[in-house]
Amino acid sequence: MLSSIKRILIGRPLKSTDLGEHKLNILKALAVLSSDALSSVAYGTEQILIVLATISIVAFWYSIPIAVGVLFLLAALILSYRQIIFSYPHGGGAYVVSKENLGEKPGLIAGGSLLVDYILTVAVSVSAGTDAITSAFPAMHQHKVLIACVLVVIITILNLRGLTESATILAYPVYLFVLAILILIIMGIFRIATGHVPASSHTPLGTPVSGITLFLLLRAFASGCSALTGVEAISNAIPNFKDPAPNNAAKTLILMGSILALLFSGITFLAYYYGISPNATETVVSQIARETFGRNYLYFFVQGTTALILVLAANTGFSAFPMLAFSLAKDKYMPRMFTIRGDRLGYSNGIVSLGIASILLIIAFKGETEHLIPLYAVGVFIPFTLSQTGMILKWLREKPAGWTAKLAANLVGALITLTVLLIFFITKFGQVWFVFIFLPLMVILFLRVNKHYEAVGEQLRVHPEETIPPIEGNVIIVPVAGITKVVENSINYAKSLTDQIFAVYVSFDREDEKQFAERWQKWQPDVRLVTLQSRYRSILQPLSKFIDTVEHKAQENHYQVTVLIPQFIPKKSWHNILHNQSSLLIRTYLLYKKNVMCPLYRINLSGKK
Repeated sequence: MLSSIKRILIGRPLKSTDLGEHKLNILKALAVLSSDALSSVAYGTEQILIVLATISIVAFWYSIPIAVGVLFLLAALILSYRQIIFSYPHGGGAYVVSKENLGEKPGLIAGGSLLVDYILTVAVSVSAGTDAITSAFPAMHQHKVLIACVLVVIITILNLRGLTESATILAYPVYLFVLAILILIIMGIFRIATGHVPASSHTPLGTPVSGITLFLLLRAFASGCSALTGVEAISNAIPNFKDPAPNNAAKTLILMGSILALLFSGITFLAYYYGISPNATETVVSQIARETFGRNYLYFFVQGTTALILVLAANTGFSAFPMLAFSLAKDKYMPRMFTIRGDRLGYSNGIVSLGIASILLIIAFKGETEHLIPLYAVGVFIPFTLSQTGMILKWLREKPAGWTAKLAANLVGALITLTVLLIFFITKFGQVWFVFIFLPLMVILFLRVNKHYEAVGEQLRVHPEETIPPIEGNVIIVPVAGITKVVENSINYAKSLTDQIFAVYVSFDREDEKQFAERWQKWQPDVRLVTLQSRYRSILQPLSKFIDTVEHKAQENHYQVTVLIPQFIPKKSWHNILHNQSSLLIRTYLLYKKNVMCPLYRINLSGKK
C-alpha cells in the first residue's frame, strides 16, 4: 500500500541511464533556479523606500541612485559567478571557491551559510506567499501556519518527482510573473509619456534633503540588496544542466541577471515617478499596479502572479540545497546519504531534509518570518564576499590571460559585498547576532563529521604489511524458544557450516528447564543444548553473558562466533507486532558486538525459505 501511494505521489522509478534525459535546458533552468531572484522584484524596491521613509518622502528620489548601485553590484556578481561557473564546472559555487582558495574553514562557513539560507528561502518565501493568500481571504488568516506547511509539502513532493517535471510546472507561473511585471512597466512608462502621471507626484532628482546621512543611504542600499538573493543558485546547480552544462549555466545566469535588472529598475523608476510610499496594508507593487490599471483584471493578474512566484521562490532552495549538500557530503562534511539519488534521480534525501527543516522553522516562528529576512540576506552576502575574495586569490595565483580585468571585477564585487555585510551587522545586529553562534557550530559539526569519516576510513583501509589472523573455525549459537519447524531448519543450516553448535534455551523455572532438556535430547541428541536459568525472567541478560563467554574463548582459538537467530515470516505484515520481539532484542544487543556475526534464518509459515 505504501509503495502504491509513493508511486502515485512521486511516480515510477527511473533508470540511472535516464539521467541525461532529466537534466534542464536553459528555459526550464531559468524557471527552477531563478524564481528566488526574480521574486525579489516584489520587495526589493520596497525595502529601499522603507528606510528612506524614516527621513521623509522628499528623500525618495535617492531610490534611483541607490537602485543604480544595486544594479552595479548585480553586474559584478553576475560576472563573478559566470567566471565561477567556468572555473568550477562541477558545481558547489561559493563553497568550492572558498574551500579551494581560502581554505577549509572559510569554505565550510560559505557552505553552512548557504545551507541555512536555503532553508530560510523556503520558509520566508512560503510565508510571504501565504500572507498574500490570507490577505485576499482574511478568514483563512488563523490557519496560515497550516497553509504554509501544506504548501511546503506540495513543493517537496513536486521536487521529489524530478527536476524536469517540477521545471515544466513551475515555468508557467515564473514566466507569467515576468510577463505581468513587463506589462506593468510598459503601461506605466506609457502613462508617464502621455502625461497621465503629473510631474508633481515625485520629488525632482537632486532635491536637498535635510537629515540625510551617508549611514542611512548605505542602510537603504543594503536593504535594496535583498533583491540579489538567489543569484548564486545557478553556480551551485551546474550538474543539473544539459551538456554543455557550463555554457548553458552561464547563459541562464546572464539571462536571469538581465531580466532581474530590467524588472527591478522598472519597478523602482515607476515607484519614484508615481511618488509611491510604502505602507503596512499594501505593497509597493500593488500600489503601482492600482495606479496604472485600476482594480481591474490586469491588477489582479499582477497580484496573483506575484503571490504565486513568492511561494514558488522556495523552489530555488529545493534545487540548490540538495546539490550543495551533495558537494559537502562528497567531501565528507555531511552524511553520505546526501550523495544518493532517489527513485526519480534527484537527491531526495536533501529535498526531504530541506522540507522538514523549513516546516519546523515555519512552526517555530508561527509563520511570522519577516524578522528573519535580515538573517536571510546575511546568509547570502557571507558567501558572496568569500567567493569574490576566493576568486581574487585565484587570479593572483594563476594569472591566466585577461586576469587583470577578472581581478578588477572580483575586487569591486568583494568590496561592495563586504560593505553591505558590515552594514547589515552594524544596523541590524539585534536580528543577525545569531549568525555568530550557528555558523561556528555548523563548522564544528562539519569538522566532526569529517573527522569521523576519516577515522572510519583509516580503520577500514587495507594495509599489506599487516597480517590478520586467519579464522580457524566457526562457533554457532542458536537461541531456541521451543521445538519448532523454524528451529529445526536453523539447526540443519548450522550443521551444514560447522559441528561446533550450541543451542541455547533460557528457562524461567527448574521444572521447565528439565522438561525441555529431556525433549531436546530425544529430538536433537547430536546438538549440544545449553540451558540458562533466568531468575528475573530476562532472556537477554543470561544469553548475553553466555555469548560473551563463548566469544572470549573463541578469540583465543581464532574462531568466529555466529549467533543464528531463528525467525518466521507471518502471512501478513501487521502480524509482526504479535511475534519476534525476543529476536529483535537479541539483534539490537548484538548490533554493538564487534566480533559476533548475527544473521537471521527466516522461513514463512508455508515452510519456504
